[in-house]
Amino acid sequence: MGPPETAGLTLTEVLDRWDSLAPLLREWAPSTSEAVAGARLAPPLTYPGKVLCAGANYWDHIEEMGIERPAELGDPFFFLKPPTTTVTGPGDPVPLPGYPGARVDWEAELAVVIGRAGRNLAPEHALDHVAGYLVANDISARDRLTSALPVAEPFTYDWLGHKGQDGFCPLGPGMVPVWQIPDPQDLRIRLSVNGVVKQNSSTAQMMVPVRQVIAAASRLTRLEPGDVILTGTPAGCGVPRGEFLAAGDVVVVEIERIGRLENEVVTAS
Repeated sequence: MGPPETAGLTLTEVLDRWDSLAPLLREWAPSTSEAVAGARLAPPLTYPGKVLCAGANYWDHIEEMGIERPAELGDPFFFLKPPTTTVTGPGDPVPLPGYPGARVDWEAELAVVIGRAGRNLAPEHALDHVAGYLVANDISARDRLTSALPVAEPFTYDWLGHKGQDGFCPLGPGMVPVWQIPDPQDLRIRLSVNGVVKQNSSTAQMMVPVRQVIAAASRLTRLEPGDVILTGTPAGCGVPRGEFLAAGDVVVVEIERIGRLENEVVTAS
């Protein structure tokens, strides 16, 4: 639902025409539209061109990991998730890896959706390239962070196995346009497992703020409409306390003004 000009378009198609359609969407009042009875939310983007993730970007998270605050901050550490196999939507299952001993963890994250292409962006202009925000859960297989039998010492770390397995990037519930979030550094972020709160923080805890995360990513690769950037997770992950997800667990991520994302963990088929 939306302005007549967006009828029949997917969000990906809207983002491809963001400069022309954003002014129409800004004037559109969702309250005047009819609700779609029985609708089930699909992943908001099927699929992002790229899913870029910033690691260890919250002060409270590095503190719980036992890492001292750096004297000087550089660019964030980035890794990628395969978009067509990791991205799922609200209510979709999170499959556990099909091997014994998997230690699967949660990470509540604010995700940025790119609406305007750009390369080598200045931080002060980075938000001009944002279409909106999503709730994300950066599911992680902690058992695969390092390989027991690397081909050589420089190849010890397995970021694809750690972060890129099927269903490891739930996104949703829908994109909130950038103009509805005046300050992305002032949002409560919370995650619960089976109703028990595990993460409860604020985006104000980010070490590198959103605009600088986007700028840093754009120095590595050209950002394109429909790309998604995950901006890091706060304290409260399972690994520091030896807690991991099991089949039947229900994980809920909530970000103030953006929404609620719920997914159940299942045994791999």
